[in-house]
Amino acid sequence: MKFSEQWLREWVSPQLDTQAIADQITMAGLEVDAVEAVAATFSGVVVAEVLSKEKHPDADKLNVCTVNDGTGEPVQVVCGAPNVDVGQKIPFAQVGGVLPGDFKIKKAKLRGVESRGMICSASELGLEEEISPGILVLPASAPVGTSFREYMQLDDMTIEVDLTPNRGDCLSIKGLAREVGVLNRLPVSGPEITVVEASIDDTFPVTIEAAEQCPRYLGRVIKGVNVEAETPLWMVERLRRSGVRSIDPVVDVTNYVMLELGQPLHAFDRDNLQGGITVRLAREAERLKLLDGQEVALRPETLVIADERGPLAMAGIMGGENSGVNEKTHTIFLESAFFAPLGIAGQARSYGLHTDASHRYERGVDPELPAMAVERATKLLMEICGGQAGPVVEAVSDEHLPAPRIIMLREARLESALSKRLQPDDVTDILQRLGLEVDKQAEGWSVVAPSWRFDVAIEEDLIEEVARIHGYNNLPVRRPAARLALRPANEALLTQAQLRNQMVARGFQEAVTYSFVAPDLQAAMLPDAVSPVLANPISSDLSVMRASLFPGLVRALEYNLNRQQTRVRIFETGLVFNGHLDNLTQEPMMGALVCGGREGEGWNSTKAQVDFYDLKGDLESLLAMGGAREAWRFEPGEHPSLHPGQTAQLFYNGESAGWIGTLHPQVRAKLGLKVDAVLFEVRLDVLSQGEIPAFEPLSRYPEVRRDLAFML
Repeated sequence: MKFSEQWLREWVSPQLDTQAIADQITMAGLEVDAVEAVAATFSGVVVAEVLSKEKHPDADKLNVCTVNDGTGEPVQVVCGAPNVDVGQKIPFAQVGGVLPGDFKIKKAKLRGVESRGMICSASELGLEEEISPGILVLPASAPVGTSFREYMQLDDMTIEVDLTPNRGDCLSIKGLAREVGVLNRLPVSGPEITVVEASIDDTFPVTIEAAEQCPRYLGRVIKGVNVEAETPLWMVERLRRSGVRSIDPVVDVTNYVMLELGQPLHAFDRDNLQGGITVRLAREAERLKLLDGQEVALRPETLVIADERGPLAMAGIMGGENSGVNEKTHTIFLESAFFAPLGIAGQARSYGLHTDASHRYERGVDPELPAMAVERATKLLMEICGGQAGPVVEAVSDEHLPAPRIIMLREARLESALSKRLQPDDVTDILQRLGLEVDKQAEGWSVVAPSWRFDVAIEEDLIEEVARIHGYNNLPVRRPAARLALRPANEALLTQAQLRNQMVARGFQEAVTYSFVAPDLQAAMLPDAVSPVLANPISSDLSVMRASLFPGLVRALEYNLNRQQTRVRIFETGLVFNGHLDNLTQEPMMGALVCGGREGEGWNSTKAQVDFYDLKGDLESLLAMGGAREAWRFEPGEHPSLHPGQTAQLFYNGESAGWIGTLHPQVRAKLGLKVDAVLFEVRLDVLSQGEIPAFEPLSRYPEVRRDLAFML
């Protein structure tokens, strides 16, 4: 959320400078990403009026103008802008002024005509990034001779806040002002919003079929709207400072109200609507061409705004092109609705979209806000575009609106969580300043969360709010009172780090693969394996929890071979999962795979390929680390992933501990691999077992080299 400091101060103005406000907001949990000036540095630019305009005698594209800059005498200036005209109020850079980029204004002659100054465009003043097609024309009420910076209030800063998903209530000036007011114990006073009385009887019927996703929908017909009217400069500037581009007065007003109050709005061309508005889920095979020109196939779970002919807009996300406002529009239907967060969440992303409206609806918009927003937008539209407003039509399903949340905050629990006892009156004050209804009781406070705070639902949320407003830096810092003695290390155990380092020392590289694999790959390698299936997998190729490290290692081998890496030596440590959810076991394992040449490429390298005994030697080096080599035993065995004649089962003190062998030819054929690979997999809990070496003193006697044995 990016906003103008001056706009915020119209709602609440603490006695703090810009940086102090930013620091205060950050410490309250709303992280400030950037604080920037709204305009580049320039000087010597005033508001002036064009008095005359004549064609340049020697240049068809230049005009010779005289302007009144408030100094008393008209000033002659040569201007090449096509939109300059007599009577306009314009920004005028006087001789001696300095524009952005250290561009100094001097007297000059253009094609033989003297020019004493410069009529400026928005881009020349640093107000637009793109090159402006003409000069910046100011409102007729702009006072001549006034400093342009003062008139445009350019000594302003923009503050950009990175909000967490739970604070959708702060995605507006109103919400941020409410937060600053709470932190500084100041009242918040926004613009007065009054009901716009209907002057015509025109209405448009509204029906809600998907009440769970849209419990409240308001609409109003406004006739005689002039969409070619010019958006006021003050509104264009506020939009620009919030990172929003001005489009046309209708869209600008809906965007402005969204930034001001936090309620997304949408305007339809009333003449393109038939029958009435219906809020429903999309039907089979319906399509919609969006405002950005993209045509999408709607899915049944998508909420749409429709008329009798079909979908008009994706509810809470983006409007449709055919029903949108255009230059021929003269009657609009203004929409203001409450869409439930769960009804909108994820829908925009599923279509590859992200809009300001969906960003807000996914996080939660105040269900009491639509009526206020439609009145505010109506007033602004009629002031800018003219027109006559009809009565507001509302469809509502009270049973599906969010119910008030009553939460109990226990005084003892608050003190325990904060490690500090706050005075009950102070806690009550904090909760009331946050807009919560508070009832003090013997054990604590019974609190009703306000309609705009979707994130306040349980006792811990209230504790967080109290701590946040009281100030995290005002809470005591206490070190743990527990005895923090290190537990004695078991010298006989080998750590995973030691085992991994040994593998790296043997020339292996560590691989990290997903804990879920393709079901067809696991079925091919482990046909008898039983492991959980993911309810919401990343993709269909990663939908089953792995029952062995083998599938991931083989997939990594395939990836490397496809990139001409013919010599592969990789290992992995991780959990494997076996059984259903009710009897699931997870076991730490270490696995390894080798393939290709026994040695790396070199002029003196042999072409010998790795085989079973190469990897067996690497595995034996791991087994020897524990000092209990005699406890391990290799025996011939059969494993579905491994070659029947080149497979060994590994035992530790008679207990099965792992497998080693060459990849099964049938598995290799299914995967399309043309080279042999050797793999092993060993239980980490067994592999880490070891024995502490016992010291035996050297003999005190000299060595006997000859001995005689007599039989009597």
